[in-house]
Amino acid sequence: MRDDLLTAKIAYGFDSLDADGDGRLTERDHVLMGRSSARSLGHEPGSAQESRLVAAYVAIWRELHLSALPPGSEEIGREEFIAATAALADDPAAARGTLGALARAFLSIADTDGDGRVDPEEFFVFQRGHFPGIERADADAAFRHLDRDGNGTLSEEEFVEAVVEYWTSRDPQAPGNWWVGDPARTHSA
Repeated sequence: MRDDLLTAKIAYGFDSLDADGDGRLTERDHVLMGRSSARSLGHEPGSAQESRLVAAYVAIWRELHLSALPPGSEEIGREEFIAATAALADDPAAARGTLGALARAFLSIADTDGDGRVDPEEFFVFQRGHFPGIERADADAAFRHLDRDGNGTLSEEEFVEAVVEYWTSRDPQAPGNWWVGDPARTHSA
């Protein structure tokens, strides 16, 4: 059952990140995510702000994903992604390294005012860029679960912990399961 939960979370995450819906994660998906995030933040198409976000997402693709692929490969299929990500659950050091780097890259995008923390509005706008169907109430409920100290913001540590838990925890009670909203609706096992 716990592996079913982990697989369901990873599959839901992949399906959301596969921005063009072709069953593969590629640089194009990261360009589309950058554009979606820019729209979510209210930036105009072709603007410098949009270009900055697209560049940030492409950097994530090139530095974190592409570098882990076999030479010459430029895509990750759904099943390959699920298997590789699930393997991180059994290697906490690798998970912290890989997913921690991803989380910090995401944090730099989500933290629009540059104060080192993510508030509920920043969280909602960031999540809506990745998960366009997320409702405000779902993002707010997720935020409350992820804000472990209850101070109204996500610190870098809380943000990183949420990302790592979402992608690796088999614990059905882990707060990170709420990363994309109510686990019962987003990735029921």
